[in-house]
Amino acid sequence: MPEDQELDALRQRKIQELQARAQQEAMANERKQQVDAQKTLLMRQLLSPEARERLANLRMTRPDIVENVENQLIMLVQSGRVTQQIDDYTLRQILRKVMPTKREIKIERR
Repeated sequence: MPEDQELDALRQRKIQELQARAQQEAMANERKQQVDAQKTLLMRQLLSPEARERLANLRMTRPDIVENVENQLIMLVQSGRVTQQIDDYTLRQILRKVMPTKREIKIERR
């Protein structure tokens, strides 16, 4: 019988650990959703409709670059360096600076 009690105690501890982990993950997901909602709202205010559309299209192919640009724009707004809405032309200039340069591959046939 003491073995059964030990097993029950182990099961209860494991269940509590799993519940605590699930609760932490739920809280982390909720925080991430709140941050994403705030970021979306800020981008809506900061970017012109054309610039938002360009970022949405780029997000399909290069989400890492879009995330980087959005974070940089948020930092610029927080530091007070950006005071007006960013249009498509300005966003394209920013993207040119952020995008890695493409290397040209040449194949020589002999």
